[in-house]
Amino acid sequence: MSRKSALVTGAAGFIGHHLVKYLVRKGYDVRGADIKPPAFEASPASDFAICDLRDFDNCRAVTADVEEIYHLAADMGGIGYISGSHATIAINNTLINAHMIQAAKKNNAKRFLFSSSACIYPLYLQTKPDVTPLREEDAWPAQPEEGYGLEKLFMEKLCQYFHEDYGMETRSVRFHNVYGPLGTYDGGREKAPAAICRKIALAQDGDTIEIWGDGQQTRSFMYVDDCVEGIFRIMQSDHAAPLNLGTDELVTVDQLVDTVAAIAGKRVGKAHDVSKPQGVRGRNSDNTRLREVLGWEPTMMVRDGLVPTYAWIEAQVRAEAPMPHAIAAE
Repeated sequence: MSRKSALVTGAAGFIGHHLVKYLVRKGYDVRGADIKPPAFEASPASDFAICDLRDFDNCRAVTADVEEIYHLAADMGGIGYISGSHATIAINNTLINAHMIQAAKKNNAKRFLFSSSACIYPLYLQTKPDVTPLREEDAWPAQPEEGYGLEKLFMEKLCQYFHEDYGMETRSVRFHNVYGPLGTYDGGREKAPAAICRKIALAQDGDTIEIWGDGQQTRSFMYVDDCVEGIFRIMQSDHAAPLNLGTDELVTVDQLVDTVAAIAGKRVGKAHDVSKPQGVRGRNSDNTRLREVLGWEPTMMVRDGLVPTYAWIEAQVRAEAPMPHAIAAE
């Protein structure tokens, strides 16, 4: 009996790399595609194409002879990057997304899953820290985050149109703040949990670290193992409309800092810089429809998921630290 085949785009990225590992464990023959190889460990994919998916010919090549396409490739990063790169993100991701779904159709892929984002939700619903959890139907009337959120919302509609017009089995998954080991933790594209873990790993007991915003902005955070499990379950479901994928455990950024500090066993002060980008005031996932469709939802509490996340980032930071000066042996 032949194994199922799958393509994961963005396979060098944080979620994509974890998803490749998950699918390989499931017995899939996995092809990965990305513009670069994974940063922290080799991919277990049986085939890994290093290519630019803004180019249609590359999309057509990587989508050939695969049954399921998990399309995670995107130009993205943390709040600092996505707030200051609207044009770059919008053009890059629009080209990648349009070419990928068109190539998937031409190559008769059985299923196509698009990784969307909670950034598609209207800004007018996210103005308070004690935000009402966002339901899938809240996306319209639209006012998504500029650039990244807008192109994600457009691609959700493309998936809908390909499903309606061509009968293509499409899925759209709205991620809510994914974190965990093996993800970017410095350089400007890291997300808040990774940035906080890095800052605390570098800090001495009693140091003060910089926090973007006033620390009262709220989010829910999903551990990467829950994320890839949810992706797979949604792909195998019969639900074509967009679905939230996140936890509904709402925490402030200051609470996130306190949790990481407790895990690290350090006391840290907080210096809030309100001039830096901080995104919406509050965002949380309503998982009602996810539970109805899958009979499942993410279960990892943020305190538990931050333990392995901090341990991994601390080890990376420690490995990068300059060695103490020593006299060479004679």
